[in-house]
Amino acid sequence: MTAEDRHSEWFFQSDYDLEAAEYMLNSGRTVYCIFMCHLSLEKALKGLYLKRLNKIPPKLHDLLYLINRMSLETLEEHLEFMTNINQLSIATRYPLDLREMINKYSVEQTASILQQTKIVQQWIKQQ
Repeated sequence: MTAEDRHSEWFFQSDYDLEAAEYMLNSGRTVYCIFMCHLSLEKALKGLYLKRLNKIPPKLHDLLYLINRMSLETLEEHLEFMTNINQLSIATRYPLDLREMINKYSVEQTASILQQTKIVQQWIKQQ
């Protein structure tokens, strides 16, 4: 697999996960929708990491770490969103109380997170 193929694979997986996030939202699985949104952004950043640095991305989930390693200049609103979803990913990955998480994020709030994810993902892929 060429370097082009490898970073394209990360972007493909990012798209696939974003589509899965939509399915989760449509079925009312808000916690999993948020989790998949984070995963989509993580994979998009890893694709960009490979494209820019020509290195295999590290096996971690921290979006801000990936941004910093690439010295990626981000819009303030994108950075704020990625900071928030980065924190949410821990709660959705390892919920202390799943029922509480389910009640905390309405379909409307989660739809907003999904929409913001789509915007940021597209921005990452255009870098």
